[in-house]
Amino acid sequence: MAALFLRRRTLLRRARRKRNNMYSLYVLKDERQTRHYIGITDDVDKRLRKHNTGGVKSTKPYKPWRIAYVEKFETKYEARKREIFLKKTTKARKELFNKIDKGPIV
Repeated sequence: MAALFLRRRTLLRRARRKRNNMYSLYVLKDERQTRHYIGITDDVDKRLRKHNTGGVKSTKPYKPWRIAYVEKFETKYEARKREIFLKKTTKARKELFNKIDKGPIV
């Protein structure tokens, strides 16, 4: 009986996590308008704070950052797949950056 209860509680927790966790691919742009950064997270605001407080080694010298673009995904796998595509494909990355530079998309 106890095992059944624990199993049910575990399944409910997993379902709740899946329902609440949308993953986002985000593009940040530094205030000097010279650099972009592409990443994924389940909490964009928290991640932006981490970038702006110097908690990310690769973006620390170029802070402050602002959110320039966000795409939402159901799973971390889908978000990661899109991130890798943008980081590996120069043409797609340049097209996205040009779209961002022309005006607000967020």
